[in-house]
Order: sequence, then structure tokens, then C-alpha cells
Amino acid sequence: MKTLSAAVLVLAALLFWPRASDPLPGFPHVFLWAWERPENLEFLDPHSAGIAFLARTVCLCEGTVSVRPRLQPLRYPPGAVLMAVVRVEPRGDSLPPVEAASAAIAEAAAIPGVRALQVDFDATLSQRAYYRSLLTDLRARVPQAMPISMTALTSWCEADTWITGLPVVEAVPMLFRMGPGERPARTFRPALCQSSAGVSTDEPLREPPSAARLYLFNPHPWTAATYQAALREARKWH
Repeated sequence: MKTLSAAVLVLAALLFWPRASDPLPGFPHVFLWAWERPENLEFLDPHSAGIAFLARTVCLCEGTVSVRPRLQPLRYPPGAVLMAVVRVEPRGDSLPPVEAASAAIAEAAAIPGVRALQVDFDATLSQRAYYRSLLTDLRARVPQAMPISMTALTSWCEADTWITGLPVVEAVPMLFRMGPGERPARTFRPALCQSSAGVSTDEPLREPPSAARLYLFNPHPWTAATYQAALREARKWH
């Protein structure tokens, strides 16, 4: 409970921090990440939080594309705002044609009820040009009314600004599971990194970033108790 309390304080601070222009108007300012495990989120208030769920994993395997769909059940209340997350995992030295990878990712946008798409790809230095081309092709495949989000390593949002100009509405810096000695910046240089942040319930931060939207990761299945505790703490800070 001590860890949860620290995490929800981060949640509260992010919720009520002064906000810049919102790249996702009309979307909740809190999203719960639902990864590859059974999740029952029927307790969620659709007006307070959305769900960013792992929809599929796209493997770039030695020049070919293979897709692993979500295999675990996800339950949610009517009216919940859904964002489909696609994890991209390269394996081997040869990358497949951009068009093949993009098409595999774009299929997640057609899942009923999905209102936005998020790409999770920890591209290496040598893969950045490929990733840029991938996102450009993806933007052309997905309906223009559907926003595209991406996760981002914190280094992409600090001194390294290669993500500037990518065809996405936001880049979510992942402020957890960082390496030894790493400390996230309170603000980030690229505009894409300034509106959102990703944190984990088991890794509280000393200083919350200046971000309007929070993506919250829980290493354990979400429960009504952890969700309600977060919202109650946020209201206290308001």
C-alpha cells in the first residue's frame, strides 16, 4: 500500500499540473495500460480514465513480419475510451519492407471501439530511419481522424531529439524501468514529449514531470481498489 500511495501522488500531480495544448482533445487525461494478461476493468469510470491495451505484437523477424494477437481476455465498461497498443519487436539483422510492417500494425486500428493507436517500438540508432518511414506509411493507412501515439525512451526526449517531426500526436516518455543512475527530466525538449508521461505504480518519482496526460502501468492486474485509491488521492490534490 505504501508503494501505491506514492504512485498515486505522482498520478495526482500529473493530473493537475498546468497543461499545454492537448494533442488528444476529448480523451481522458489518465490511461491504464492493460498488458498481456487477463484484465477485468469493468469497474473503470469511462469519464475518468481510458484503457490503452496491448492489441498485438508485431515481430520483425529476419526480413518477414509475424503477428501475435492478444491472447488474454480484456473486460471493460460500455463507453470506455480504448487505445490499441501495438508492440513492435525486431529480431535479427534484416528488417522487412516498411509496407508489410505498417499493414500489420494498421490492422489494430480496425478493432471495434478503438479510438486511437499507440506504437511501442524501442528502435535502436540504426533502426530510426526505418521507424520514421514506418510511422509515415502507417499514418497514410490509418484514417486521419484516428490519432497515432508512440511510446518513447527518455533519451529520445532529452538531448537526443530525432523524434521531432514524426507523424504522431504525442510521444510518451517511459519514466520507469530505467537504467542505473538514470533520472528522468522534469521537462523535455521535443514538443511531442511534453504532453504525456508513462509511470508505474511500483516506481514512484521524486518529481512529477510537466505533463497533462498520464499512462499508468501496473505490474499486477488492476483491481477496483487500486483504481479507486488512485482517483481518491487525485481528488485530494485538486
